[in-house]
Amino acid sequence: MPKPESPFAIRLARLTGRLALALAAVTALALAFLALIALTDGAGSGLVAWSATLGTGVALAAWRSRQRPWPARLVPFVPVAVAAVLTAAVCVPTVPTNRQTPPEPPFVATQHWELETGSRVAVYHYPPAKTDARQPVPLVYLHGGPVRSISVQDHRFLRLLARQGHDVYAYEQAGGGRSDLLPMHQYTISRSVRDLAAFVDRMDRGRADVLGFSGGGVVLTRALADPRVAARLHRAVIAEPGPMDGPTARTPGHKGRASARGLAPALTGPRSTHVPRYAVAFGLMRLGLLTPETGLIGQAEGANAFTPADLGSDTASAYCARDANRIPVEDTAENFSFSAAASLRVQQTVKESPSLAPRLRSSRTPAMLMIAECSSQVRQWATSILAAAPGIGRTQYMPGVGHHMWNGLDDNNARAAAVITAYLQDRPAPLPNYPTREEIPTFLRDQK
Repeated sequence: MPKPESPFAIRLARLTGRLALALAAVTALALAFLALIALTDGAGSGLVAWSATLGTGVALAAWRSRQRPWPARLVPFVPVAVAAVLTAAVCVPTVPTNRQTPPEPPFVATQHWELETGSRVAVYHYPPAKTDARQPVPLVYLHGGPVRSISVQDHRFLRLLARQGHDVYAYEQAGGGRSDLLPMHQYTISRSVRDLAAFVDRMDRGRADVLGFSGGGVVLTRALADPRVAARLHRAVIAEPGPMDGPTARTPGHKGRASARGLAPALTGPRSTHVPRYAVAFGLMRLGLLTPETGLIGQAEGANAFTPADLGSDTASAYCARDANRIPVEDTAENFSFSAAASLRVQQTVKESPSLAPRLRSSRTPAMLMIAECSSQVRQWATSILAAAPGIGRTQYMPGVGHHMWNGLDDNNARAAAVITAYLQDRPAPLPNYPTREEIPTFLRDQK
């Protein structure tokens, strides 16, 4: 005959089963809460979803406990209480909810300009060195991001350009860094282009040269396609651009040589994504389950919460694989600011826009395209601009660098500055003109 189970084993099995059921109940309530967060777009800082989840949990627990004696009637309410505590953490801010702008940098004065568009932007001016190479046309820098602060590393590069004779102006796009916020619905790629035109007008220096990097390259590309804005531009340098429109964003393709993504050590420092509230908010935004206008976290709170470590592998992807173990610190915690929601909103308006190519074909503003060897950008993003814009007379394929071409490693800053300066001063290019329009099919086929 089989040996009967011991009372201890029976009790253990029952306890295990009850714990499994309780865990399943907590998980189900948490998943229901997340679903309601998405359905309500985080209304009321998540309290609408939390109240509905708690009410449902209490009702179900009361139904399950109706036939039980006291104090066993309380048992079904335990998972509800646990789930209520866990989900409540998503509804409670842990950083200030009002705007906390970075302190002014010690190496350059911060000005604030009111633009005709209504944007109030933080401006940095690096006057040219007193050399024979001093340039009469001012140079405007459009940073990437798009809604973030200009990194300390970029500021170093701008000082290098100033030492080579360029009169450099840079501004943090509306909502980024020390610039004032906009209502969320006003963050559009069209607004960014209008802000560029208004900034050049506010300089009151005539036409300007413009260097646009990454997201700034998208703004500059779209400016070239708008005759009213292009008329304000003297020359354009488009460096490592993102997709210029919806069709380009949906174009499949390959990237450059291997980047350091997945190879570099993880960034150290605090992460907002280790806090339940911001892990849920940024995670659901990234999945498209929350809109940038979400009621879960406000624009200012989201920017206050986001940290350099939250960029994670995105930073590593801007460097070549061979540089994985020596990626420099791009920014300081004091200077860093990034608005994930506003950036997502701008990027969405790019993806929703029709083809820019027909308008870009009418552009005659002289332009140069810069492409990095280890670019993390889809190659077709750059080649589609090259194919459509007749004003691009020079392309510089930058060997040995990733997406962030001026990165302080080796002589990368000097090489990038030499390429930009040679073009703006109408001197021979330091590198071959490659790829040309005719070489685009070969360039893509060889997966350069």
